[in-house]
Amino acid sequence: MPERAFDVLVIGGGPGGYVAAIRAAQHGLKAAVVERDQLGGICLNWGCIPTKALLKNAEIYSTLRHADQWGISFTDLKFDFPKIIQRSRNVAKLNSKGVEYLFKKNKIEHLSGFGTLVSKSKVEIRRDDKIVETVSAKHIILAMGARPRTLPGVSIDGKKVISSSEAMSLPALPGSMIIIGAGAIGVEFAYFYNSFGTKVTLIEMMPSILPVEDREISKLLTSNFKKAGIEILTDAKVEQVVSGKDVKITVATSEGRKDLSADIALMAIGVQGNVEKMGLESLGVRIEKSWIQVDDFGRTNVAGMYAVGDVAGPPWLAHVASREGIICIDSIAGKNPQAIDYDNIPGCTYCQPQVASVGLTEERALAEGRDVKIGRFPFTASGKARAIGETDGLVKLIFDAKYGELLGAHILGADATEMIAELCVAKALETTASGIFNTIHAHPTLAEAVMEAAEQAYGHAINI
Repeated sequence: MPERAFDVLVIGGGPGGYVAAIRAAQHGLKAAVVERDQLGGICLNWGCIPTKALLKNAEIYSTLRHADQWGISFTDLKFDFPKIIQRSRNVAKLNSKGVEYLFKKNKIEHLSGFGTLVSKSKVEIRRDDKIVETVSAKHIILAMGARPRTLPGVSIDGKKVISSSEAMSLPALPGSMIIIGAGAIGVEFAYFYNSFGTKVTLIEMMPSILPVEDREISKLLTSNFKKAGIEILTDAKVEQVVSGKDVKITVATSEGRKDLSADIALMAIGVQGNVEKMGLESLGVRIEKSWIQVDDFGRTNVAGMYAVGDVAGPPWLAHVASREGIICIDSIAGKNPQAIDYDNIPGCTYCQPQVASVGLTEERALAEGRDVKIGRFPFTASGKARAIGETDGLVKLIFDAKYGELLGAHILGADATEMIAELCVAKALETTASGIFNTIHAHPTLAEAVMEAAEQAYGHAINI
């Protein structure tokens, strides 16, 4: 079989890889994607999308448990946990098939298998450890993603000590679960399993859960979680994990050592890049702590080779990966794209209440010596929030005191992950507080809280 050649060859079919391939096709470049699993990567198959399906189930069930507040009553409320899991898996399959359709539409080839670099322009494709094809490309984009990290000496066995992938497909609801790591993944699963009755303990080595978020927002979410019955240990370091009939965990805290046990432990402490067995070292591709080093346009130190998404390091977000893929291809096509402003990336956590943010936290702004004005508007003062029964939450906006420019935005509450888009646009346009509060927001909406928070920063909010 003659060696096939492409203009662009992408290794990895996740949100960075498949988007890059589609963009390449839009520019008239002949593109192919090497992916050994289902198209869509972790995001569509085991991450972003199917987890949101699970979280919607939890939200509905939580609402139904308090149906009497809505003047609705019924008896014998039940849930079918395997059916909940299956719904999530079906959503994932539909999304993966959607990517398959996009590949056909854009005439992109899916080369099924594991890609290994032979040179900076050639890739061997293996299936079952056998070379099935060697292809060449003018440009190779590395988009292999990342996988869960674990603690030293602790193995993820997929049964008692699990990763997020297993947490999405457990055959039965566990009676108890310890979650190690309270970033977005740990917090979302804490909300999900707690909603259905699992006794959840959340462990975080940093001083607060969601440690990258504004401290005030994290404290409010902590209070909400504790009211829901989730046990939270912060400033806590896991010293030992022992698997048996139960999982036993020893934790060092400011109050001394604590011995915990649960049916299952979920490891959610972060990720590491999938850079092994690729042939990267032999080509001299620069890697630091499992992350491929790139410039603002995804270029590695080896000409003709690029990296996008999780494998290129933080922030490990699907929307960042997709944008990196687009910018990388636009650069290859000579379109002179604008580099990503990594200070204007929205971060979202889809528990209830939701958390969303962009830009500087209050702590970081003050640490940088900035003079700021801060506006707050609680959801308890929002007519729409009262109407829909979602009064837990706060909009917090941080402005430069001298010029009024929006520096950061932080939202806890219903639909926070939808509301944050307005503030991302505002920040990208260097909008000031007056620009926000002089823009009429529809009434009644949750988004009015953004306008009111901007007004409150300058002392003239109407509804608080």
